[in-house]
Amino acid sequence: MGMFDQLRPHPRLTPAEPFYAIGDIHGCFELLADLLRKLDPGVPIVCLGDYIDRGPNSAAVLHLLQALPEITCLRGNHEEMMLRFLADPTGAGAGWLRHGGLETLQSFGVPVQGDPVEMRDLLETALGAQTIDWLGALPRFYQSGNVVATHAGGDPSNPIEAQDPDFMVWGHPDFARRRRRDGLWMVHGHVIVPEPSIEAGRIAVDTGAYASGRLTAARIVPGGVQFVSVQSTAATV
Repeated sequence: MGMFDQLRPHPRLTPAEPFYAIGDIHGCFELLADLLRKLDPGVPIVCLGDYIDRGPNSAAVLHLLQALPEITCLRGNHEEMMLRFLADPTGAGAGWLRHGGLETLQSFGVPVQGDPVEMRDLLETALGAQTIDWLGALPRFYQSGNVVATHAGGDPSNPIEAQDPDFMVWGHPDFARRRRRDGLWMVHGHVIVPEPSIEAGRIAVDTGAYASGRLTAARIVPGGVQFVSVQSTAATV
């Protein structure tokens, strides 16, 4: 990326309509409920993935989001890890459990010691087929005008319709280093930032709710972004 590319201004934000993008929730049910109460009614809401793991109330978060079909929920890498655990508990289980899966199992009342297949079977029963199908059908991106919402950004060199889906869920090494050349803005979570930020066509809103006690949404309107946050009195870790 040359000097001109670094300095050139990004095109003006032009979503088709205002919408909110909520950063990584990670089982912080109370923060999510508080934040939803602060958002303007009638404005579309997009949640950027990672609803589960690490925080204490993943089950309650999933139940709430399923009960609000007007909210668009995207797939995050933690939902991806849990789906892989359900499909292959012995092969994929250890990685998920190390990265917050234990807290999710506890929130569903599943014992966290024992055979991975038994834990998978108990989790499947606790989740129920409807929730598993809902998780499996979560889209990887949402687009409004020249604004694209994904969990982890994506490959800045490829059009949205040609993206490898994994880059939207797990991230791409060039996402934070290279500016998109197609004029699209990307609003994303996945990487914790101390403050929500707007830089070079990227809008970052993961303020680390499970660790910082702060959950953030971006209200994206033509020409600008307003951040809305709620803060708990104590972090969960």
